[in-house]
Amino acid sequence: MLRLALKVAFVFVMTLAILIPLSMIRGVIHERQEYRAQAVADIARSYAGAQSFAGPVLVVPYTQTEEVEDPTPYDPHRKVQRARTDYWTFFPSMLDVRGPMRPDTRRRGLHEVRVFEWQGKARARFDVRIPVEPGAIGLQIGKPWLSYAIADVRGLRATPRLRINGRDVALQEGMGARTGPGLHVRLEAPTAGQALTLDTELDMRLGGTESLALVPLGKTNRFALDSSWRHPSFGGTSPRQDIDARGFRAEWDIASVASTAQRQWLEGRSLPAMDSGVANMSGLDAVGVSLIDPVDIYTQADRATKYGLLFVLLTFVGFFIFELIKQLPIHPIQYGLVGLSLAIFFLLLVSLSEHFAFVYSYLAASVACIGLLGFYLSAVLRSVGRGLGFAVMLATLYAALYGLLVSEDNALVLGAGLLFLVLATIMVVTRRVDWYQLAGARPVARLE
Repeated sequence: MLRLALKVAFVFVMTLAILIPLSMIRGVIHERQEYRAQAVADIARSYAGAQSFAGPVLVVPYTQTEEVEDPTPYDPHRKVQRARTDYWTFFPSMLDVRGPMRPDTRRRGLHEVRVFEWQGKARARFDVRIPVEPGAIGLQIGKPWLSYAIADVRGLRATPRLRINGRDVALQEGMGARTGPGLHVRLEAPTAGQALTLDTELDMRLGGTESLALVPLGKTNRFALDSSWRHPSFGGTSPRQDIDARGFRAEWDIASVASTAQRQWLEGRSLPAMDSGVANMSGLDAVGVSLIDPVDIYTQADRATKYGLLFVLLTFVGFFIFELIKQLPIHPIQYGLVGLSLAIFFLLLVSLSEHFAFVYSYLAASVACIGLLGFYLSAVLRSVGRGLGFAVMLATLYAALYGLLVSEDNALVLGAGLLFLVLATIMVVTRRVDWYQLAGARPVARLE
């Protein structure tokens, strides 16, 4: 019985030992992910980064004289007049932003980075009335700014065209009254109490890397984006969407009461960023889309390594059962070599995936490892049939793992079913084994 317990402990220790090379391989995968992130950053610096668009916003500056108390030791009730400069900020009553996104790719070394060019059209309407400050002394209203915020103005591929009430106006860089990247135009100064009606239409070609976010600053907001990219990931409020083999189309209808974007703008929040379809909530409330890679080789390989321990454990358990039932002495070095060959599969998978499609890389790596193990185990287990049997078992495991990787939504149920099937197989195979008798038996090598 002691010998059996020692053997079980040995299998357990060897399984844990294989975690070391598996951890090193996961480290390599994470390092390659960092290299890809650097490639994305390089593309963003030379092309344009993740894009965000907000606006327009009408900002009206004014200066007025106020009478304030300025006590002195000799006159505690002294009053003086001081000029105060401030701004009125108006948001559009209607905002409609739409346009197609044309996807493309840029390469940096081994890595492909998704970029896009958005043919954007932003229409907005302002129905505002300039306030009349009661009791205001010397109120002076300056020229308003009509401002648009753009996360990375380097992405503008041509001079944008802005029309206000049907008349073309020249845009200037910057946002005028507000710091940050964007565009603006100065308008004629209004008078106190004047009603302003502005119909604006901005046409632009805006390039960016991987994602585009739109900020709902209007009282009513209607956004529409479409593209030939078939794998979008939406951030913020979920849109009405239509995704098929030709690409996607998404539409949002957002009321100002359903968004905090206006309040956040007044607080001075920055433009949002989109990361894998999720709006960065430290910035303005936004919706948008990311053009994701449906088969991210590093994510897939990292998920695969999480099942590496299961592969090693099942193989070692199979060795253990053969060793006890068939009285085959298997040396610890042989356990270790088989475990390392299982671990090296994941390194092969990553390296091949950087040059070929993931499915072909997976097939090549699995065939190489299964062929090697089948040949080696035929000698270790003293039988070609047993070696082929183990090879078939490993092929089944690799096929099941691939199913887990490509069916992310069903990974849990498939994984649970696989574990149940493996456990049931072991129980059926060993249901008539007399473990007490085997525990007292001495392994003797037998040739067949």
